[in-house]
Amino acid sequence: MRLVLIAILALWSASAMAQSVTPRDGWVVMHSDKPFDVLLSDLREAVSANKMAVVTQAGPTGAAANRGITIPNNRVVGVFNNLFAVRILNLSTPAMIEAPIRFYLTETEDGAATLSYKTPSFVFAPYADDAEPDLLAAATELDAIFLAIATAAR
Repeated sequence: MRLVLIAILALWSASAMAQSVTPRDGWVVMHSDKPFDVLLSDLREAVSANKMAVVTQAGPTGAAANRGITIPNNRVVGVFNNLFAVRILNLSTPAMIEAPIRFYLTETEDGAATLSYKTPSFVFAPYADDAEPDLLAAATELDAIFLAIATAAR
């Protein structure tokens, strides 16, 4: 029985390893040679340098460790600013559910990290038909800002 339990735990632990984030429609995926903690720090700096703010953060790594489970580092970082929030709210109340736009940092097996995000124009596209025309213009402006943040952080 003990060997069966050990085998099950080993298989479960292997399944908890990070799967790589692969490009998909509307996503930008940037692999970095930086360790996870360095990329996270550089992301925060790049957000600030681009006049945006980190408004949310979440990740299961620490909570899992408190439960005795080791998983690769990952963090979701929500980024936005009040200028865009007010602007988008005036263009489409329903679209604001998408704010903040999130970056996703994942630790890779080689100790480096990946930075991914859905482009703001992709995130806000479903609201375009029912919104003021400037919604897509605002989303396009955010696309450039998010690319600048990701490029600087990477």
